[in-house]
Amino acid sequence: MPTINVQLFEGRTLEQKRAFVEAVTKVTVETLGCSVNAVDIIFQDVKRENWATGGRFASDPPKA
Repeated sequence: MPTINVQLFEGRTLEQKRAFVEAVTKVTVETLGCSVNAVDIIFQDVKRENWATGGRFASDPPKA
């Protein structure tokens, strides 16, 4: 059973997540040859203040 963990900034709508789930599930079934019911997708919505890249938090204002 493939389990796919997706971390992203909070704020995506349920409709956006639903479209993502449908697309990723379809590709996973086609690629791995598993059943639709075997595919688990877990979303973790992360606040920008809890995500840093390159030494800067995503919530920090852009550098001038």
